Amino acid sequence: MTVVTLHSTEFGPADGFPVLAVHGWTPDHRLMTGCLEPVFAARAKSYRRLYPDLPGMGETPIGEVESADDILDSLNAYVDEHIGDKPFLIIGESYGGYLARALTQKRRSQVVGLALICPVGKAVWHRDRDVPPHEVLYRDDELEHLRGSEFDEVAVIQTSETFRRTQTEVVVGLNIADLPALDRIQQQWVLKEDPEDGESISVPTVIMAGRQDSSTGYRDSMALLEHYPRASFMVLDRAGHNLQIEQPELFEAITSEWLDRVEDSQLGAL
Repeated sequence: MTVVTLHSTEFGPADGFPVLAVHGWTPDHRLMTGCLEPVFAARAKSYRRLYPDLPGMGETPIGEVESADDILDSLNAYVDEHIGDKPFLIIGESYGGYLARALTQKRRSQVVGLALICPVGKAVWHRDRDVPPHEVLYRDDELEHLRGSEFDEVAVIQTSETFRRTQTEVVVGLNIADLPALDRIQQQWVLKEDPEDGESISVPTVIMAGRQDSSTGYRDSMALLEHYPRASFMVLDRAGHNLQIEQPELFEAITSEWLDRVEDSQLGAL
């Protein structure tokens, strides 16, 4: 087992209920803070939000990490250090959703709520995914100069606001990622144990997918539903892989409803 110490950012009171947020492949924790902090700022309950950078991403060095299992072991060690044996919530985006499901399986006695944002579904490798072709549904006139750019190749809704948030929440992490190391780790990108092996996970769950998501799609996520009998499954129109940026009002409403369900299920424990 190879483990590296994960750099992390934390918000909320130290005695708040722990929430672990796991970003996707290549960006860093800012992908998660940008969309989640507005949700938690509006909650009456007190949550302690933990935002680690995965190995080779953000401010966490790659160390001796060689595989997806090493990343999962590092994330598991992070929980040991920062949460211990307390119950907690976990939120994962894209590849972070794949890791979040695996961590939930490992620590099923602790995880009391699971949220997945545009997750990698049953098909991990890009070549095996069932995804729609990329299409742009709306573009502001002032963004015409971005045709053919990386933003244009991902964004479904192209406004000055979605561009700004993409730059400050996604691209800022992409620019500092250790890309050669991540390319090497992708040779062992699939976990040895499938996150959905074993008994089903019966905790309040939400799976959000973009109808126009050309990266992870929505069909592969539907295959997860039987393993999570308390899951709501939402497919949002006018949303690509950055669903949380392109449909912020719906994202915040859906995430808040999930938190309501978690709080109700805990019968005052939160």
